[in-house]
Amino acid sequence: MNSDDHNNIPVWAFEAIEIKKPNPLWKNKGIQEKEELYILLSPFGVKQIEHIGSTAIPNLSAKPIIDLMASIPSLEQINKIAEHLLLNDWHYVPPELDKQHWRRFFVKVKNDKFRNKLRTNPHLVEEYANLKSQLAQEFNKNREGYTEAKTDFINKVIFN
Repeated sequence: MNSDDHNNIPVWAFEAIEIKKPNPLWKNKGIQEKEELYILLSPFGVKQIEHIGSTAIPNLSAKPIIDLMASIPSLEQINKIAEHLLLNDWHYVPPELDKQHWRRFFVKVKNDKFRNKLRTNPHLVEEYANLKSQLAQEFNKNREGYTEAKTDFINKVIFN
């Protein structure tokens, strides 16, 4: 991964991992998300989407994230699919970040907590701007270090 790729690393990639007790609503949420995604992807020839991962297994503690897997006919349309999904809050994860050459990965971000908190708190905006300026000098030629150094602040904003 080159240093320019780190500009595209989404905030959720640094969120703390929380395991929650099993929630019977996960099944219904999986069905709902699956149906919505099918509507979005059917113009691209997608015929099958599955609710996968821990939330698809009854009575299993899990990260409260609904994982879906869609089988697409070809990766040739991935850029068009990514553009289409972005309009509906699905964010493309570059293969370099996912590190799985055989798949393409998207994350649905409905509530960007970090962005929303910054929008409502000018003090946080100023604090973040100062931190970014300081880190830009400190990590002038190290974008990965710069991104990682912001993690504590981002987590503080998201989880407080």
